[in-house]
Amino acid sequence: MVTITTGIFAGMDDTVLRAQLTAAQLALIQLQSGQSNVSMSYAQGDGAKSITKKVGSVGECTALILQLKRALGIAPAGRRPIRFIRR
Repeated sequence: MVTITTGIFAGMDDTVLRAQLTAAQLALIQLQSGQSNVSMSYAQGDGAKSITKKVGSVGECTALILQLKRALGIAPAGRRPIRFIRR
């Protein structure tokens, strides 16, 4: 278990973020299949805090997924630069 130290998810454990990533990906699938009433919730380990967010669009859900992936360090790397070789 690793605690995220930077960004908007600072202080959260990576296991919690991975669970939220799975929930966000499932929410995206439901949104894209026409089920627009999707909600995701987060409850901290001691149960003291709870946040519920309804995702209104595919763009918002995709942005959340990318933020979670970046925080976990599993965001896809960009393409490497194309270099031309002169011969």
